[in-house]
Amino acid sequence: MQPTRENAMALLTEFTKSDSLIKHALAVEAAMRAYARKFGEDEEKWGVVGLIHDFDYEQNPTWETHVYEGIKILRERGWPDEIIDAVASHADYMKIPRDTPLKKVIFAVDELTGFISAVALVRPTKSIMDVEPSAVRKKMKDKAFARAVNREDIVKGAEELGLPLEEHIGFVIKAMQSVARQLGLDGSTAK
Repeated sequence: MQPTRENAMALLTEFTKSDSLIKHALAVEAAMRAYARKFGEDEEKWGVVGLIHDFDYEQNPTWETHVYEGIKILRERGWPDEIIDAVASHADYMKIPRDTPLKKVIFAVDELTGFISAVALVRPTKSIMDVEPSAVRKKMKDKAFARAVNREDIVKGAEELGLPLEEHIGFVIKAMQSVARQLGLDGSTAK
């Protein structure tokens, strides 16, 4: 299996019908590609990992099955071990060492992209163009807001990258702004 964007999108859409999960995959892909460029890494490979990291989640939404079932499918279909290991590393409970930049970044951007999307959607403009890192930090303190998002993972992800949290948040916001229309965060849904 060639780890191309086309193959990754085909896998994602085969297993994922939820618009919000597909948008999450696109947000993670954008952040992965931006970090690949920043670190001089393979943008296509990093983008593929971002697209497929949760491809099995809709069918396997519990920690007992999510990622475990996805890994089986990826192996059966001949995806490269490096891609499989990176996908597995995004879930702390898999206990995969995050010993490469690719593994560190997928963990660091996964929860954060979802949280940034939630922050954008509660703004009057419904636009990610209006989201600042300080607004994200403020919302992180509100435990009732987007309660399913693990804030500890967001903080830990920035630490593992060796970046200040504010800088990491700003970088991911900028990456997501590049695909705002596809994410439904361009303000077009505002009243």
